[in-house]
Amino acid sequence: MKVPKGSWVQIEQVVLKPEERAPQVPEDTKAVPLKLWVKGTLLEDASIGDTVEIETAIGRRLTGKLVAENPPYTHGFGRPVPELLTLGNEFRALFERGDRK
Repeated sequence: MKVPKGSWVQIEQVVLKPEERAPQVPEDTKAVPLKLWVKGTLLEDASIGDTVEIETAIGRRLTGKLVAENPPYTHGFGRPVPELLTLGNEFRALFERGDRK
């Protein structure tokens, strides 16, 4: 599938190969490359998997493997931490008691 020039895309770039990782990182971390994913505008027609150049929203030009066309924005904070779920109510109760003194 050809992705046309000017499309909003996402690339993947290997920043560090496993053998280039710092010696103090855990063994399971050292076993895999450090990767970067960046979104931007495709500068030439290409296919998924091709090495391409993009221009980011702030004008940086980067090269990497084309992994997605029109990628969604996704963001999450992970799963809730049960110990933190009650903190708001506990703080509010402490705060209200402090106001009465």
